[in-house]
Amino acid sequence: MNLQSGTYYWPTTFPEAPSYPPLKENVTCDVVIIGGGSSAAQCAYYLADRGIQVTVLEKGTIGSGSTSTNTAIIQYSGEKMFTALAHTFGDEYVGRHLKLLKEAIDEIEAASRQVDIDCEFRRRDTLYSASCHEDVDRLRNEYAFIKRHGVELDFWTQEDIEAKYPFSREAAIYSYNDGELNPYKFTHALFQYAGQQGVAVYEHTEMNGHRYDRERQRMIIYTKTGCEVSARYVIFAAGYENMDIRKEKQASFVSTYTVTTEKVADFSSWYNRTLLWETARPYLYIRSTADNRIIIGGLDDNTTLPEDRDSKLMHKKDKLIEDFNQMFPGIKVDPAFYSTAFYGGIVDGLPIVGKYDEFPNSYFLLAYGDNGTVYSQLLAKIIVQEIVEGHSPDLELYLQDRPLLKKN
Repeated sequence: MNLQSGTYYWPTTFPEAPSYPPLKENVTCDVVIIGGGSSAAQCAYYLADRGIQVTVLEKGTIGSGSTSTNTAIIQYSGEKMFTALAHTFGDEYVGRHLKLLKEAIDEIEAASRQVDIDCEFRRRDTLYSASCHEDVDRLRNEYAFIKRHGVELDFWTQEDIEAKYPFSREAAIYSYNDGELNPYKFTHALFQYAGQQGVAVYEHTEMNGHRYDRERQRMIIYTKTGCEVSARYVIFAAGYENMDIRKEKQASFVSTYTVTTEKVADFSSWYNRTLLWETARPYLYIRSTADNRIIIGGLDDNTTLPEDRDSKLMHKKDKLIEDFNQMFPGIKVDPAFYSTAFYGGIVDGLPIVGKYDEFPNSYFLLAYGDNGTVYSQLLAKIIVQEIVEGHSPDLELYLQDRPLLKKN
């Protein structure tokens, strides 16, 4: 899958990242993880201290796929409002989902504190603003729903916004204790930690087939290095490339665009360096980095043709800079890195743990959506619970056929 193109900021922040050998012999283990991005790293992190044998297979190098273009805005709110999700799934269902998202952010912070590499995790507040008058009531209802579920946040008026920022919006939700991190360092840090606990990580080891040994009840993974991995369980955590292994009908894709600026000297007009996004679709989102750059993203396009996606990059880059300048005329920005990538979502608005009959003893981690890093942390924990402890009470919330809905 042609996932992305352009120039990438995150790998430049960690030029001496650890490397791993290719697999050169057959392996027998308890769990094999397919993938070497953040989703796979989060699975490896949770499996690392569980006293089982774990093998990771990455076809390229660690963090070289969508992790390199991930803007790593760590939020509980997503593109589909909780009020909209509640219409489909019900208040109790979505309330549990919200609670798990908040816990996942705490887990990301805890993981970033446990590893040896500085992942640049910072708690950040979020300003989620109404892009037009028609969205104000929807935003107010969303605020009431989240507040009712015990989350700390405020509803800001136009006067509140204008007192803090150089731009104006009619209304906004101001959320506390979201976050940001460096996804490339985070991924490497989790794999390094897992490796220290005995997890075997292999780069340049592409899966090119599989079969299920019913007699031994094990999955056999074949690699292009000519080796076999025999495992009791498989976690497919290859990001969007999971679709090359097994398509999921609820997954949909668009193209998205991102600019990372040169370093900025003065953030004084940017209140609390909050995470910024809006109700418009496609929306604009903005964050800062640990070394004082600004990441501006969005302007999603419905094309899924790589050549069409790539042809629009320069125009989208200029438009992202222009949109930022309109919001912050006092902050001068120049583009340093810019890229375009496929961006996946799930039609009904919740991430998926895929369990399919043709892949026995296997889990597909589909953390698709604008909260991908948070979704991955949440789903990785659930999958590992299911494998190691035999049951996760929250797995049914995220299975692809939504069994809890059928029970209601």
